[in-house]
Amino acid sequence: MSDIKLFRIAGGNVDELVGTTDTIEKSVQTLFERNLEAFLGVRFLASEFTTTNGGRIDTLGLDENGCPVILEYKRAANENVVNQGLFYLDWLMDHRKDFQWLVLEKLGKEAAESVDWSAPRLICIAGDFSRYDDHAVRQMQRNIELIRYRRFGTDLVLLDLVTATSAKAVPVEAGIAGGAASAPGKYKTISAVLEELNGEMLDRYEALRAYLLALGDDVQETTLRFYIAFKRIRNFACVEFRPTTGKVLIFVKVDPSTVALEPGFSRDVSQVGHFGTGDLEITLTKPEDLDRAKPFIERSYNES
Repeated sequence: MSDIKLFRIAGGNVDELVGTTDTIEKSVQTLFERNLEAFLGVRFLASEFTTTNGGRIDTLGLDENGCPVILEYKRAANENVVNQGLFYLDWLMDHRKDFQWLVLEKLGKEAAESVDWSAPRLICIAGDFSRYDDHAVRQMQRNIELIRYRRFGTDLVLLDLVTATSAKAVPVEAGIAGGAASAPGKYKTISAVLEELNGEMLDRYEALRAYLLALGDDVQETTLRFYIAFKRIRNFACVEFRPTTGKVLIFVKVDPSTVALEPGFSRDVSQVGHFGTGDLEITLTKPEDLDRAKPFIERSYNES
């Protein structure tokens, strides 16, 4: 059960705002689909998408990493929305071309060519989840998120990440038309790059990784095809490597115009092509650079 409480403090008085949830699924679904990118960093693709096996996926989207996202909305306390969503996720993995054609139609060729199948996601939305939902998700080696929502009055919506699990990246096949995320051999995968790191770079990355994961219990680590993403509900840091120059690169969601850029350490990449998300690039070339990077990482984390 939810233990979230929200209070308004005004005029020396403290009043509790009572949160509510809609019992009619469609109203919740419509709210999310109209605001999907703002809420979850996911671009909307389709509502009530009919599968070839007669099923119907509530909402289909594409996240900021280019990974497919299925959203399912829990209508009743005893509904097994997790198993239902996994059924659709398996169907989607067997019908990748159908999804990519949908992306092509809705978002264009570049997005369709860049679909990353290494970390497809299932997001379940509900007014609340039971302890059995939470336990079941933790047993599954899949990318699943349980997100609880509450309305407070007419103009406040709260999203609470209840549980999130991550899986190892799945094998990726060629896309419908080549492209950066689908052209075999054009770019080295992150797993191949990791094998090239020397001991000093690995130590530097492990120190960074430990710091990122310790920022909060809500931090998720996802290994994608070309980078490693750290997120809450949305990405707050993406990591790449340059083995030949000994650099560990972090991309964070901080406006570069608000930062005093330092050559060799921080760079504005808002107009520079790169994998991952974030307009500020931070370069770690030595262990002590991590301490310099922490304020920017924390800022990105707090705003994600």
